Amino acid sequence: MPPIQFLIERRETGQTVAEVLRKRFQLTWSQAKRIVERGHIRVAGQATRAPEQRVKGGNRFWIAAGAIEAKPESAKPAGKGKAAPANPDRKGGGVKPPAAKPKPKPPPAPAIALDVVYSDDAIVVVNKPAGLTTSRSKEDAEEFGRGQKFLPKTLADLLPAALGTPNKRVYAVHRLDRDTTGLLVFARTSAAAKHLTEQFRRRTVDRRYLALTRGVPRDGRIESKLVDDRGDGRRGSGDSPGGKRAVTHVRVLERFAGFALVECKLDTGRTHQVRIHLGEGGHPLGGERVYDRPRNGPPLPDASGADRPLLHAFRLAVNHPETDEIMGWEADPPADFAAVLKRLREATAGG
Repeated sequence: MPPIQFLIERRETGQTVAEVLRKRFQLTWSQAKRIVERGHIRVAGQATRAPEQRVKGGNRFWIAAGAIEAKPESAKPAGKGKAAPANPDRKGGGVKPPAAKPKPKPPPAPAIALDVVYSDDAIVVVNKPAGLTTSRSKEDAEEFGRGQKFLPKTLADLLPAALGTPNKRVYAVHRLDRDTTGLLVFARTSAAAKHLTEQFRRRTVDRRYLALTRGVPRDGRIESKLVDDRGDGRRGSGDSPGGKRAVTHVRVLERFAGFALVECKLDTGRTHQVRIHLGEGGHPLGGERVYDRPRNGPPLPDASGADRPLLHAFRLAVNHPETDEIMGWEADPPADFAAVLKRLREATAGG
């Protein structure tokens, strides 16, 4: 039996690898997850063992030979007994009224096993996967109101159940981009949220990222004011009123052929700060599709093969809100990031 291959359709954009398998081949979540974790799947040419990885329209989806029995997407289990008559109301001569439309239901929670790194009564630290929004934005909350339950679940939505307290909310005190992975701290009480928020405001929290850049940036400090539109419809550095000060410290950790592994330490936490500062310096992230070009210029070449910006929050340290003890955590990059690093290291060693 040959491998199974197909292209992800536009309507499947944003689904997880496990979700695509489950829907196309009528699998259970556990069956789909097991196939992915055993290394039988490639997406856009890259092997993945992450069931929660998101796909995009046009990605080539590859399934190893024998890993799954192909079934048509529209196939349904055969029913038992005799088939129902074509017109059950024919005897009465009437026309059966149309069935009432079912009420819309909230979308099911994605099949994501959350990686809780630390938890106590005051805080929880989680290693966020790619493709998952940290929390509902203020704008969404205001626009959708009670209709928020019909929006895709966020990490803040999913955490309470993972902690065994489904009716007790958690408080987001900082955020990572949807496709950025790594460490996030949430408060479990309003008092802890206030304490942590103050730490972020005073910039005493230690946050460090790993980034894979195209080319090798210089070590040093990058400072600019970030505005919503730098002149080409993208966020970026500018002198417009309302610009917010952003400071990133860059240190090169490894050099490869055409790429570098970089540590970024943040003094501020502006939206897309690392991606903007590195991109505007001529060294956008591997997989970057927004901040990968000069103002009004064409995108810079990218041979990384990455499906998302390769940015990972690997280090986080805060003062515990109840004890004031400094607590720190580290997390390795996820499988897709690690796979690119491995390939670049092997190519550098072989060259």
